[in-house]
Amino acid sequence: MTGDEFYFIINIFQILLYVYFAVSVLNLLVFSFASLFAYKPGYIKNSPIRKIALLIPAYREDEVIFEVVASALKHDYPKDKFDVIVIADSFNESSVERLKQLDVIVFSKDFEISTKSRALNYALDNLDKDYDIACILDADNIMQKGFLHKINAAFSGKFVAVQGHRTAKNLNTNFAILDAVSEEINNSIFRKGQRVIGFSSFLIGSAMAFDFKLFKSMMKEVEVVGGFDKELEMTLLSKGLKTEYLPDAYVFDEKVQNARVFTKQRRRWLSAQFHFFGKKFIPALNELVKNGNFEYFFKAMQYLQPPRIILLGVLMIVTMFSYFSSTNTWFILWLCALISIILVFLFSVPRKFYNFKTLLAIAVLPKGFILMVISLFNLRNANKEFIHTKHTYNAFQIKKK
Repeated sequence: MTGDEFYFIINIFQILLYVYFAVSVLNLLVFSFASLFAYKPGYIKNSPIRKIALLIPAYREDEVIFEVVASALKHDYPKDKFDVIVIADSFNESSVERLKQLDVIVFSKDFEISTKSRALNYALDNLDKDYDIACILDADNIMQKGFLHKINAAFSGKFVAVQGHRTAKNLNTNFAILDAVSEEINNSIFRKGQRVIGFSSFLIGSAMAFDFKLFKSMMKEVEVVGGFDKELEMTLLSKGLKTEYLPDAYVFDEKVQNARVFTKQRRRWLSAQFHFFGKKFIPALNELVKNGNFEYFFKAMQYLQPPRIILLGVLMIVTMFSYFSSTNTWFILWLCALISIILVFLFSVPRKFYNFKTLLAIAVLPKGFILMVISLFNLRNANKEFIHTKHTYNAFQIKKK
């Protein structure tokens, strides 16, 4: 191979790499900028009070489930209009018996292969009551006062799926702070920002609600180890149905507290993301060509973009490298991409995180970047086995929003 041929191959590779990263950054930049604008969901005043099934799938969560159930039972929604339903997977017998003493519906099951979708389907198949809305919480989630009222009001409009605002209930470690910031960035970009532009909100796995009959019918087709929320949002988009986002309907969620859990959780998410790109790209392309369903196709393509921390890290490295080894044109192009991803963070991180604690947490970003890169090379079986994130943090204080 001659020097010219080698230089040509390097240029082609750099062009392809730049297009991939530039398109990913542009997508984030557009929606993060949109998130700067106010968004008010279409609540309907004096809407009828609907019957809600509050579904809490829980896998070996004996330590935290009672706190969550106690909080849910005290919620300010009319008591005869919602049921707390716990799907206790692989719980201790004593915990199951204790749950049955409370005013909740309990389904106890030890699944051979545990998944959230199997737990939910088991409950849906065995419920003998009719409901209007199915609302999903994780086993560590605490609803803020008024959450179910806002969910109910949102269903008086044209929507059949609603995503609430899941936010951190603990900021006790650097990784918990980074996880909380990441959650709020997702809320800004993929939920609020997309709704401002008119796109559907991303689902997040909990603090979400659906028309009960629709949810039950969709769940019958869901059999995945991870990412059941992605399956649901793709099904909704394939039907031309949008998901609403409620930025003022809060559910408090435990954030990961150490590097090990952070890596395990991100590995699971990355695996689900790339799995659904491979699974949905062709159907989404067919829908685009046959029915002009652009948002369904666009959503499938979004699964292909790399995580933000990977984008930031790679762009910093490539920009510095291009400064010493490439032409001025390439350096300027990479620098523009780097500045753009920095703007994404500035636009989407809530002002409350602009403090000294967050600054200290940023110091572990290089470690987070390395862990994410390692996760990328260890995805093969992550979506074939259930990866459980154990919740143990319960000495928290929830600040009023």
